Amino acid sequence: MAFELYFLPKLKDAGLSDIIQTYFYGLRLDASAAAYISAIPLLVFLVNWCIPKTHVKPIWLKVYVWVCLFFISLNTGLNFNIFREWGTKVVFRVFKSLYDAPSEAFASTGSSPVGRSVFICIIILASGIFLSLKIIDFNFKKPVLEPRLKAVVIALLLFSNFLLMRGGLQPVPVDQNSAYFSDHEFLNQAALNTEWNLFNNVVENLGRPYNPFVFMQPNNATRLVQEAYSYNSDSTVNILTTNRPNIVIIQIESYTADVIESLGGDKGVAPNFEKFIKNGILFNNIYSSADRTDKGIVSIMSGFPSQAIRTIVADTLKNKKLPAIASSLKTAGYPTSYFYGGKSNYMHFDLFMKNHQVDHITDEAAFDQNLVKTQWGVYDDVLFAKHLDFAQQQKQPFFTYLQTSTNHEPFVLPGKPHFPQEDKDGDAANKFRSTAYFTDSCLNAYFEQAKKQAWYKNTLFILVADHGHRLPRNVSEAYNPVKYHIPLLFFGEVIKPEYRGKKINKLGGQTDIAATLLTQLGLPHQQFKWSKDLLNPTTKDFAFFDWDNGFCFMAPQQVVSYDNSGRRVVYTGNKNADAKATNTALLYGKAFLQEVYTEYMRY
Repeated sequence: MAFELYFLPKLKDAGLSDIIQTYFYGLRLDASAAAYISAIPLLVFLVNWCIPKTHVKPIWLKVYVWVCLFFISLNTGLNFNIFREWGTKVVFRVFKSLYDAPSEAFASTGSSPVGRSVFICIIILASGIFLSLKIIDFNFKKPVLEPRLKAVVIALLLFSNFLLMRGGLQPVPVDQNSAYFSDHEFLNQAALNTEWNLFNNVVENLGRPYNPFVFMQPNNATRLVQEAYSYNSDSTVNILTTNRPNIVIIQIESYTADVIESLGGDKGVAPNFEKFIKNGILFNNIYSSADRTDKGIVSIMSGFPSQAIRTIVADTLKNKKLPAIASSLKTAGYPTSYFYGGKSNYMHFDLFMKNHQVDHITDEAAFDQNLVKTQWGVYDDVLFAKHLDFAQQQKQPFFTYLQTSTNHEPFVLPGKPHFPQEDKDGDAANKFRSTAYFTDSCLNAYFEQAKKQAWYKNTLFILVADHGHRLPRNVSEAYNPVKYHIPLLFFGEVIKPEYRGKKINKLGGQTDIAATLLTQLGLPHQQFKWSKDLLNPTTKDFAFFDWDNGFCFMAPQQVVSYDNSGRRVVYTGNKNADAKATNTALLYGKAFLQEVYTEYMRY
């Protein structure tokens, strides 16, 4: 009820009967969660019942019940903000992020109304304690029964609780799918028991690794993926004046297409980016692999898609086996560097870079502490200035991966925001616009200063977002492609004049940067099996992204989002597409996720 009231605007298209059904379809998982919680006091009661002279004090049951209530209330409040940002309920990855980088994790909640969530938590906790005192007999009373009848009652109690745990006598225990009943995805999420879903996800992540995305025979999945990446490698369009330019990839934090006017975004948020577009090549149909930086950085650098419920960047033994643009350029004689204004050990970014032959890492530790103004380190202007000093001393050609951070929650700025009025609903849309505007101005200042240095004329800049964002238009649904639409711009004086200002409409993703770039440099890229050349007209138009336990496959004929928890299609882009186009997109999406996860496990 709290979840539905908190996100009441999302129910505007739902009828009263639909809302009532969320309670009916959620009942089995609610009962299962309650049975798991009841298991410990039940066992204590049964043991206590069988030993006549023992007695458990009521305080212990009270403590147990109230501790459970506290964590359920806390999880409810935490879930509000997670769902706002990610479009999914609380999962294991939340606590993994909190463990790896607590300060950054707390900073990520900065755009959410924390006070409101805390107030709701307190109300739920107080209500729960009040109800527990009215409903529960904490005295562990021992009914007097003859031994045989007692044995029967004990067996019935254990069997009943076990039956509720597994959701019935059916061959397969209850799972998330039992809560899915509607084509309105929010109703399914409302019916899904938050605590049951979290513990199920934790068990899956801590248990023995296996591929949860097996949809078809392995050879069929491999064949479909190989078909998608088959093309004539000799047909690419050469856009550069040299095959050995300096390469600077600028990964822009949360730079959704919704702030780029040329991509259908808000006017005036990134005015300088529009200027860059006129002097570069804009790929206007590009989508991020997922919705977090830890997944985006691997997709850009290694051309490897997101693994939905896992993040390979945090697994050093696995990610070191990935290919990387830095490694390819290092082999070609490029000195390599990584610049980030925050702590580079966040999600083990530093180890990922070192594993892929990055020679030099500049992070928060390289700056004077009085310049570190936010939880995410220094502001973007300070970071860019540091790279300008470094670049003019580098031997050419060089490679730099430059990662910005200012446009990140809690959207803090060094001065007055450009868009001062915050939205009344607390979405902080104008805070987001202001930090995006600031980053845009920092980019412009960086390029203006870089023009004065000798290396600039021989440099290809690649501007790309690490992921999209729900702001500024509050698109939080995990399955909605709009949330993942991002800019990708090749920019610089090494681009042939006749190609400047061009727009490439090919449908693709972050993973395609590697093959596109290395092809232009005449370097091998076969090791990037998940990357296609966006400048080759014979490559197929498609994009793929995923979220926790779901995926979307995008093709020109149809876009399909599939929720693996409910095992159902939750979004189709083209309502007029025939069933064949929908089934084909779904089939390719399943093959992609299965093969990606298979390869992840193989590393």
